Amino acid sequence: MPQPHRPQPRPPADAAPEPTGTEPTDTGTDTETTPPTGTAPSADAAPPVAPPARALDGILVADFSRVLAGPLAAATLADLGAEVIKVERPGTGDDTRAWGPPFVADPPSGEYPPSGEEPAPHEGGAPRRGTAAYFDAANRSKRGLALDLGDPDDAAAARELARRADVLIENFRPGSLAKYGLDHTATRAANPGLVHCTITGFGSGAGARLPGYDFVVQAVGGLMSITGEPCGTPLKAGVALVDVLTAKDATTGILAALRHRDRTGQGQLVEVNLLSSLLGSLVNQASGHLATGRDPGPMGNRHPSIAPYETLACRDGQLLAVAVGNDRQFRELVRALGAPELAEDVRFVRNEDRVQNRTDLIKALERRLASDTPRGWTERLTAVSVPCGPVNTVSEALELAQRLGLDPVTPVGEGRIPQVTSPLRLSGTPVAQPFAPPRLDEHGTALRTWLSGPADHPLPPHM
Repeated sequence: MPQPHRPQPRPPADAAPEPTGTEPTDTGTDTETTPPTGTAPSADAAPPVAPPARALDGILVADFSRVLAGPLAAATLADLGAEVIKVERPGTGDDTRAWGPPFVADPPSGEYPPSGEEPAPHEGGAPRRGTAAYFDAANRSKRGLALDLGDPDDAAAARELARRADVLIENFRPGSLAKYGLDHTATRAANPGLVHCTITGFGSGAGARLPGYDFVVQAVGGLMSITGEPCGTPLKAGVALVDVLTAKDATTGILAALRHRDRTGQGQLVEVNLLSSLLGSLVNQASGHLATGRDPGPMGNRHPSIAPYETLACRDGQLLAVAVGNDRQFRELVRALGAPELAEDVRFVRNEDRVQNRTDLIKALERRLASDTPRGWTERLTAVSVPCGPVNTVSEALELAQRLGLDPVTPVGEGRIPQVTSPLRLSGTPVAQPFAPPRLDEHGTALRTWLSGPADHPLPPHM
């Protein structure tokens, strides 16, 4: 359903930025460059190139969420071309602004907090300047607006934003937005075409009052019980994996709801929760439990149903990740190791045999692998299509992606830390070039002016 606003197309990535914090000035001239008086335009001059269309051009997202799952979903929609307005609490903003170190200094054009108040001290009492790098990871390409929902004027601005938006994302506890007129019932009444996405930790029923934090959900959701070494301490994943998975589920639900709106003109409520997203990601482990009634346990880097599919020790104990997914790959592996007879050994002929005799298999493989390094074996095994690779650090992983031509890092502005490039590649509607995450209330003045004006006025171009 068409909304009252219509965001203006984003300028090309190489366009000169507007001055920060100011409304664009109407000069009365066309957007094309005007030649000096008395000079005819060159006949050979190339026509201006329009920016490429984005999949979500014209979609406005009101991002009332905080921490990771909601903000990351909103950032993904921004990658796809949506205009995203991030709403934060005045003074402190999103919790992740303080989740450091590391902290990154804000650009010279503004200080933190932007209101000019003294920055909040961090542990130890020393003042903190800048924003945590954690915040930047999930808030690229958004405009910043600080609103105090307890203030009547700010609450009215928030409701007006919801009325003009195509998508609203929030992760407040169920029921807590009703007193501000921002719950789904109220937003749908004011804006029937709105896709309202709510993200909770444990759903809106019996778990509604439970706070949802990734680490806790990894624990109670079973992920930690299958992560780590056998008989060892249960371990979480090395990143807030449940939040990331939930962000992807939220994005999928929002896109499906927008497609439904294209057909019917009607919005709907999209509900996702961290526990359900985690359970849905347990795939074969959950399926195995449902088939047998037995709980899976931690197996370190081993796979419960495939062998060899784990890290194997090479020269000096360095580890090589080997993922042999079928019998053909196993034959190529042992041939490259100089032990083709292992493929005829009755203990190792089929995958199920190898799983049953895993201990003997690994000993036989590691005896051969000890003659070279993981990188040496990677080169030799990759040449015969055996999936494998060394255990890289994050910096080495980024370097690998760069060597493969994946351009894993993209700049977002002078003085700002770069962003990891969106993994999405669309041939017809490429993802947008990201711009820097906003300082707290960075675009507040322009956005409040827009929200207080006529609903049919377009959203001002990004400054």
